[in-house]
Amino acid sequence: MDQHSHPSSPIPLRSMVVAAASARCCSVVTPILHHSRPAAASASALRLPRRITRPPLSCSTSASPLVTVASMDAPPQGYRTNVGICLANPSLTKIFSASRIDIPSAWQMPQGGIDAGEEPRAAAIRELREETGVTSAEIVAEAPNWLTYDFPPDVREKLNARWGTDWKGQAQKWFLFRFTGNDDEINLNGDGSEKPEFAEWTWMTPQEVIEKAVEFKKPVYEEALKHFAPYLQSDPASSS
Repeated sequence: MDQHSHPSSPIPLRSMVVAAASARCCSVVTPILHHSRPAAASASALRLPRRITRPPLSCSTSASPLVTVASMDAPPQGYRTNVGICLANPSLTKIFSASRIDIPSAWQMPQGGIDAGEEPRAAAIRELREETGVTSAEIVAEAPNWLTYDFPPDVREKLNARWGTDWKGQAQKWFLFRFTGNDDEINLNGDGSEKPEFAEWTWMTPQEVIEKAVEFKKPVYEEALKHFAPYLQSDPASSS
């Protein structure tokens, strides 16, 4: 977290252009900045054959042995394609985290499924708006690979019963956003298009975000925040 390089001259989402950056572990991003659902890509395009580019990451010892996380160039078959959103405050020192309405002890960053034919970057912008009401933000970076985790058995049964599917887990594309508005813009009712998911929210340090997450998501959070570390800055208040 001690590196300070990040894009200069940020341009807000509303202007339809987003600053992109490159640093270690992160790709240059030129996102699609509109809220319509792109029709160019087909649903099958989001389900490419699995190709591991590095050995799977091991989970923490306290996590279920059935939980795995792997980094790859394309999402594997059997996993729900999903976006993860790391929303940093304007100074890039803290990260948005919220507690779930259905599980108050579970804190997480926003995330959501990718619609058929939707580009991941467009899905991230949509999910951020739907879950937090935020439109004053810019994409700073995109994690270069898909990060995949398995659902614990009880979670898998519950979610697949709700969705009418048989997903093993989720394959996530992670994006780092920089919030450019004021805190009163954040609205956990979102934009009103979806049922609210969160009860309360706060800004946390990256380490606090990981510590507060449910066990089966921690390895993915650790890997995503490792990618975004070059863009995040140390909080002077926490080091004084």
